[in-house]
Amino acid sequence: MSTPPNYEVPTEMRDFAEKSVEQARKAFDSFIGAARRTADTVKGSAEVARTNAQDVSSRGFEYAEQNVNAAFDLAQKLVRSRDVQEAMQHQAEFVRSQFAAIQAQAKEFSGIAQSAMQEGAERAKSAMQQSAEEARKAMEQGQDAARQAGQNVQDAADRSTH
Repeated sequence: MSTPPNYEVPTEMRDFAEKSVEQARKAFDSFIGAARRTADTVKGSAEVARTNAQDVSSRGFEYAEQNVNAAFDLAQKLVRSRDVQEAMQHQAEFVRSQFAAIQAQAKEFSGIAQSAMQEGAERAKSAMQQSAEEARKAMEQGQDAARQAGQNVQDAADRSTH
C-alpha cells in the first residue's frame, strides 16, 4: 500500500481562511444581536400589552362599582319613598342618570381600549421594521464576508500555484 502524498497548506492560505472564519463569525454575531434586540422589543411590547390589559380591567371594576352603588342608592330612595309617584320619579331619575353614566363609561372604555391597541400596534410595527432592517444588514454583512472569504481562498490558491 502506498501512503497518500502529504500536501502542506500554505501559511498564506491558512491566514486567509482564518480571516474568513472571523468575518463569518462577526456577521453571525451581528445577526444574533439583531435577533436578541428584536426579542427584547417584543418582550417590551408584551409588557405594555399586559399593563394596558390591567388598566382596562381595573377601569372595568371601577365602572361596575359605580353602577352597583348607583343601584343601591336607588334602592335606598325607593325604600324611603312616601308614595308610588315619588318611587316612580326616583326610578326615572335613576334610568336617566344611569343611561348617561353608561354612555360615558362606554365612550371612555372604548377610548382606553383603542389607545391600548393602537400603542401595541405601533410598537409591534416599529419592532418589526427595526428587526427587518437589522436582519437585512446582518445578511449583507454575511454575504460580504462570504464573498471576501471566497476571494481570499481564491487569491491564496492562485498564489500557491504560482
